Amino acid sequence: MDTHKVAIPSLLKKKKEKKKISVLTAYDYPMARLMDEAGIDILLIGDSLGMVVLGYENTLPVTMEEMLPHVKAVSRATRRALVIADMPFMSYQAGIGEAVRNAGRMIQEGGADGVKIEGGLVALEQIAAVVRAGIPVMGHIGLTPQSINLLGGYRVQGKTREEAVRIVKEASALEKAGVFSIVLECIPGNLAGIITDRLLIPTIGIGAGPSCDGQVLVSHDMLGMFSGFTPRHTKKFVDLNPIVKEAFQRYRSEVEEGLFPGGPQSFTMDEQVAREIENLLNERS
Repeated sequence: MDTHKVAIPSLLKKKKEKKKISVLTAYDYPMARLMDEAGIDILLIGDSLGMVVLGYENTLPVTMEEMLPHVKAVSRATRRALVIADMPFMSYQAGIGEAVRNAGRMIQEGGADGVKIEGGLVALEQIAAVVRAGIPVMGHIGLTPQSINLLGGYRVQGKTREEAVRIVKEASALEKAGVFSIVLECIPGNLAGIITDRLLIPTIGIGAGPSCDGQVLVSHDMLGMFSGFTPRHTKKFVDLNPIVKEAFQRYRSEVEEGLFPGGPQSFTMDEQVAREIENLLNERS
């Protein structure tokens, strides 16, 4: 495994050499540390934390102030991977000034290497402005969860001719605006293949088939840690939910039965000191 810091030129080189890029969402220090040591290329602090960490129904309530502590934690844990922070809902939609200011906070305060911004043509001006400010931007088109109310639910995008043509145009426009890669979410695999072949920058798929230059998953989904909705495109590489729950149940039982803590988890003082303290307390009483 290459231990050098992942940089944007190395991602472009991977695409050129047809080497796949691995991306996972990260939200805290210990998990980010493990992902980094495992050689994951990009750690994305996704606004998905709203659902899998904070318990919201969707990503819309997540704010900059909720995102930044997680961005800081992941950045502190990471030595090799590229750290990308999701721009939450209404952190960039209100205008170019807000977009640049908030993206700058992700870099300056959060320690991220770049940001991800959802949306194609509707977010193009903000994306271009953030890039001009010297901040790397990862695009995100197809199913964009921040537009879920407009899209009418979580459904595959690009299945009709009109939708497919729009998504292809958006991908080209984002590349011209200067994004260094694009997330393609929940679009047909053959459409993702067409887009990937047309672009010089890497595509990162989630529910977009195997033709993309890389793949991203929500870490809680691939670890089986999120007991709510499990998307069809997710693969559980391990199901930790029952394992962790069993550990909690064993802990509770051992506490209730007086089995924990035992000798190995306990500390003792010198017996002579203990007797002296007991005698002293008896004298005072």
